[in-house]
Amino acid sequence: MSLANGSLNRRGLMLVLSSPSGAGKSTLANLLLSDEDKLVLSISATTRAKRSTEQDGVHYHFLDKLTFENRIKEGKFLEWAQVHDNYYGTPKDVVEQSLANGNDVLFDIDVKGKRQLSEKMPDDVVSIFIMPPSVAEMHNRLTKRAEDSEEAIKRRMQTAVSEVEAWQAYDYVLVNDRLSETLEQIKAILRAERQKRTRQQGLLNEMSTFIEDLKKKISQ
Repeated sequence: MSLANGSLNRRGLMLVLSSPSGAGKSTLANLLLSDEDKLVLSISATTRAKRSTEQDGVHYHFLDKLTFENRIKEGKFLEWAQVHDNYYGTPKDVVEQSLANGNDVLFDIDVKGKRQLSEKMPDDVVSIFIMPPSVAEMHNRLTKRAEDSEEAIKRRMQTAVSEVEAWQAYDYVLVNDRLSETLEQIKAILRAERQKRTRQQGLLNEMSTFIEDLKKKISQ
């Protein structure tokens, strides 16, 4: 019996990235997806209307309101929320299939969504909270986007208070001062978490067999 490197199947993990606005989370998520072969993006379901540039099953799983509400009752979402008049949620079966196939699933979600995922699948979640280096830099980044008015930016920063207050609920906290360095830190976390004992399927049997073989060899 040989414990050859790569001889064990691995269960995938759920990599959660959360942050206040202006921390660079979405940019990091896109770079990570382009660099990591075994990482796939979690595609949410929604009841909002599909835009002309969007594809069902690529950008979102588009559902009507009744179907979505029935799936909530059936427990088919890992997490869900109602935003204004529309529902958004993470389909449970798609994620579980990805994990069983050894693929990691990336979640670009807020604090509330992370909390629901951790409650449903605590052993599979690896959570990272991304912080901007300072309040001044956070405001500067939001301003440079040129997407929001100053009033809207202020609202985002007000929302950030409750988001940042939840930082201790995360496994890791990274300060995104230099994008390339932060990306490498996330990759290092991903590499380490992939090797976690509890994610190595069949390891118990392999180790038990190794111990028995060792005992037999000693007794010869």
